Amino acid sequence: MTLEVEELFCINHPQTETTLRCNRCEDPICARCAVLTPTGYRCKDCIRGQQKSFDTAEWYDYGVSFILAGFLSYLGSQLVAFLSFFTIFLAPVAGVIIAEAVRMVVRRRRSRLLYRTTTLAVALASLIPILILLLSVLASPGLPAGIMFRLIFQGVYTFLVTSTVYYRLAGIRI
Repeated sequence: MTLEVEELFCINHPQTETTLRCNRCEDPICARCAVLTPTGYRCKDCIRGQQKSFDTAEWYDYGVSFILAGFLSYLGSQLVAFLSFFTIFLAPVAGVIIAEAVRMVVRRRRSRLLYRTTTLAVALASLIPILILLLSVLASPGLPAGIMFRLIFQGVYTFLVTSTVYYRLAGIRI
């Protein structure tokens, strides 16, 4: 009495023999196509379909979040000239405020593109004072010492507020 096993080949790589199946759609998948989930291995198509059900953002949320985040980030970047060293401590707070304001306005709807759009708005708006400072340096023949410190702290603000907004909206908790 011999037991014959049916040869299975990966649905995405027809040359690769496998014994693994997706636990949702039952398609044969190889180790390169398998994604480990808490309930077992799934194919990348099932994972993509599952992730799309979590994207709840409306079309107008992108524009609203871009404008609001850009405006708040620009306001925060204007305070850097007065805060100087304390920017290191207050920029993450500003990032949390911006992220929570955006989250409240879009009513906690989410999507990956929404987080990226908001982060882009924050980065672009916080770069405006840096560009203005650089243009003033190029326009004047001498480099005042205070301008360098303002440029450094504006850069620190840009980095800290942008990363804080992204991580806060993307769901990664520090």
